[in-house]
Amino acid sequence: MQTASYFGLKRSTKLLAIMCAAFLARTAWADEPKLSISGYDPVAYFTDGKPVQGKPEFEYLWRRLRWQFISAEHRDLFTRDPKHYAPQYDGYCALGISFGEAAHKDTVDPEAWAIVDGKLYLNYSPEVKQMWEKEQDKFIIDGQKNWPELQKNKPDHQ
Repeated sequence: MQTASYFGLKRSTKLLAIMCAAFLARTAWADEPKLSISGYDPVAYFTDGKPVQGKPEFEYLWRRLRWQFISAEHRDLFTRDPKHYAPQYDGYCALGISFGEAAHKDTVDPEAWAIVDGKLYLNYSPEVKQMWEKEQDKFIIDGQKNWPELQKNKPDHQ
């Protein structure tokens, strides 16, 4: 009878160890900084006039996000003035913010972008960008009004 208890205890201990390892691995993964703009180079919008996928070897950590660039030169430009190159509203959908909704941060389309008055704006999709462009001046004003309150309440406030 002791042998059965021993093997049952050993099996339970292994199961508990596996569960703990899985929990800790998930926690460690969740703590890792997220990749901003799906890895697109924020500087390229300004210098190349188009979205360009960055490279992991030219990465920079800023505001708990990983930013990737196409070159060391772009990374250095960003590090000198990140607020200039980073998208407005921390990368949330510009149209959504104008309506007071903090949705669509992780799903903005890096191809649905615009630079207005030297600032980068991203939107959820090309269709949403087209709607935003029809009244972008109004939407920017509304977004600027809504953003301070939304920023305070967003779960990943930085």
